[in-house]
Amino acid sequence: MAFPIDLRRCQLLGLAGTAFLALGGESAGALPVQNLLAPASVQVALGLVGVYFGVVLLIAAWVLLGRLVRGPQPPSPRALLLVLAVWAAPLLLAPPLFSRDVYSYLAQGAMVDAHINVYAHGPDQLGGPLADEVAPMWQHTGAPYGPAFLGLASALTGLTRGALPAGLLGMRLVALLGVGLMALALPRLARHSGADPAAALWLGALNPLVLLHLVAGAHNDALMLGLLGLGLVGACSRRLACGVAAAVLVTLAALVKAPAALGLLAVLALQVRAGRRPVPAALTTLAVSAVTTIAATAVAGTGYGWIGALTTPVSPQNWALTSLLGRATGALLQHLGSGLAPLAVPAWHLLGLAATAVAVALIWLRLRLRPVYALGLSLLTVAVFGPAIRPWYVLWGLFLIAAAAPNTSVRHRVAALAGVLALAVLPSGGPADLGQFVLAVSGGLLGVVVLWQAHQAAQAPAPGRTA
Repeated sequence: MAFPIDLRRCQLLGLAGTAFLALGGESAGALPVQNLLAPASVQVALGLVGVYFGVVLLIAAWVLLGRLVRGPQPPSPRALLLVLAVWAAPLLLAPPLFSRDVYSYLAQGAMVDAHINVYAHGPDQLGGPLADEVAPMWQHTGAPYGPAFLGLASALTGLTRGALPAGLLGMRLVALLGVGLMALALPRLARHSGADPAAALWLGALNPLVLLHLVAGAHNDALMLGLLGLGLVGACSRRLACGVAAAVLVTLAALVKAPAALGLLAVLALQVRAGRRPVPAALTTLAVSAVTTIAATAVAGTGYGWIGALTTPVSPQNWALTSLLGRATGALLQHLGSGLAPLAVPAWHLLGLAATAVAVALIWLRLRLRPVYALGLSLLTVAVFGPAIRPWYVLWGLFLIAAAAPNTSVRHRVAALAGVLALAVLPSGGPADLGQFVLAVSGGLLGVVVLWQAHQAAQAPAPGRTA
């Protein structure tokens, strides 16, 4: 007898997962400094077990939902959007999870509001309660974000008058708006790319990484991807006004986080596919992008320091591929007594950027007739070979690959990557010691045991009947 799967079971299982995430986060999440508990306390231990128990339940619900989507009677996009809303609901009022970046957003917004150069100074220049919430390694680091996001963060901190609970809720609502735009764009991009809209929603919006990091973590990547997706939808139209709107939206996405600027290539390619001539389309796209950049920067009042901030240093312990190779090379050179050891990490970062440029060029040469898919692969390449990586960076490419993947094999590989990365970060956002690792594994194994027992119970024959 197969394990019974229906939409309601998937909905309830995922809801249980995010509910445990929210409950566990109350003691083990990225809490405000004044609410932090001792790492060795019983509450933190139980919270950590509960969070990973919830993550496993959520992953299982997502996998089972994927089987439904690929089945003979797949749920409609509208039904999947309802599932997304139900799964996200417990996380709305939960504390930040898996990262303290949302505190940096609020502090940087307050800096803009106070007319402090957010690109030249770190939150330490602001001082006060908001700055105290920022992780120590970023206290003296300028913002790496564009004026569109910092202007929004400034407006939010002004509206909430620096009150932390209201600011956190505001940032989470901004992230939810981004996720909503992603969910709105995915079916439309999938239809344009000849893909299944339901499968696109399953992989691109109901993905555990979206719920764990864009919703629970309130990352600004959600707004970037929402604007990017909506812009690409507009670029699919033959109408000039839609093409202009597409360039505006994609530029705003890039003025949240810079990698979205690659989306302008897709806007141009989609406009040409829609019937516009290449040269006028290129000139229009560049002109609209330039005007949007000037206007957004003027409104935000941040100046153009964001261009230099693209080189903002990364954490020395970052586990990006080029950073790992750089540290290993540096250690080897130091062991050999070479004076070149300090240059190893910067050299590998430069090699990574060069490899990214070559890979992106090859992707577009090969897939220029499939611009949405080409953009997805390009953004995934930027995330993988860049000097810094976090699990949610993978969503840059995964979002668009979900909408335009040529076959289920590609979707399966990307889904497997997402499932692994969903387990990669502690709910506090900090590094894991051995005790925390054991607790996290215990919570995950507990989830596996509970799911296995449910599977066995479903297979058992009813009383009075034989198997």
